[in-house]
Amino acid sequence: MLALIGCADDGSSDGTLTTIDPTTSGDGDGDGDTESSSSDSTETGDGDGDPGDGDGDGDGDGDGDGDGDGEPGPLCGDGKVDPGEECDVGNETMFCDGDCTYAMCGDGYHNMLSEQCDDGNSESNDGCVGPCLIASCGDNFVYEGVEECDDGDMDDTDDCTSACVLAYCGDGIVHAQDEECDDANMVDSDACTAQCTASFCGDGVLWEGMETCDDGNLINTDACPTSCQPAVCGDGFVQQGVEECDDGNMIDDDFCANDCTGLGYAPCFESDFGVLNNGDPWVVCTIDQDGAWVSANTGGTYQADEICNFLGFNTLSEWGGTCGNVCGYCENDTTCNNPGSMNFDGGGGGNWPQLGNTVHWLCTNE
Repeated sequence: MLALIGCADDGSSDGTLTTIDPTTSGDGDGDGDTESSSSDSTETGDGDGDPGDGDGDGDGDGDGDGDGDGEPGPLCGDGKVDPGEECDVGNETMFCDGDCTYAMCGDGYHNMLSEQCDDGNSESNDGCVGPCLIASCGDNFVYEGVEECDDGDMDDTDDCTSACVLAYCGDGIVHAQDEECDDANMVDSDACTAQCTASFCGDGVLWEGMETCDDGNLINTDACPTSCQPAVCGDGFVQQGVEECDDGNMIDDDFCANDCTGLGYAPCFESDFGVLNNGDPWVVCTIDQDGAWVSANTGGTYQADEICNFLGFNTLSEWGGTCGNVCGYCENDTTCNNPGSMNFDGGGGGNWPQLGNTVHWLCTNE
């Protein structure tokens, strides 16, 4: 069947009809091209949306961005910054994300080259903190629900330990400036109390194996002296209201008997006990339960520590010269009945505890 097409005569036609062969047809894309007549050809047109048009938009017009130029349009990753792209270098870099936007911490895009994480927010109390780093103990950000504290260091001796938990007494770590010790328990009776202070006699806490009493004071005249052992006669501490004296020994014929009663030594008591090399006797200037002031009558050598023990005291505390006086320091007319000043200059102790020549000394209990 033939199709006849008539055209208006504009004067240029010769008046004949144009005949179209029905065996020849277009390819349907409206651009005037035809399919190949070859039976083995796979060539197709370029504008009908089939795979051969190259624009990838599927609308069959061969123009990916619709601007009529036949180009496929912008493509992120093609190495060319197109409209709508901030950057495009062909692949992701530290400065350009894979979606062709500038890499920025907090944009929600995890740039694998410049960020450890990116959760799309500026919060530093979650799993992704600060400059897009994965949260960790010691990063100076407190991870809510995971860390109690984070001071940015791994120092165990401050307020926040290296495990990012708040330091406390009993955690086994000595908190500098706040704790003397920390033995990781709340036991009061060991070497480190439940307040993380080192146990000592007088702290009011009984230290098992070391103390048999602790009354929380450092008074030596009560039932529990500073030895933290119960007061007994012979311990060297005079228990007030119970003992008259306590010289710390079991010598029964000295100033203090073994039952801690005084034997009545008084000022002006004289003796040659402890006198060496045939020296002159010594004399008591003053005496009470706290101490005895002893002076040489004229001159000689004296075993002063033994004389103190004889009088019931356990310590030779001070000594010095007298300028030849008795019971006074370089003063005139001093006697045991009229003592002068108790001034000890350290003289006469060349062979301590032996004292020589005109000397005086002080006996006490320590």
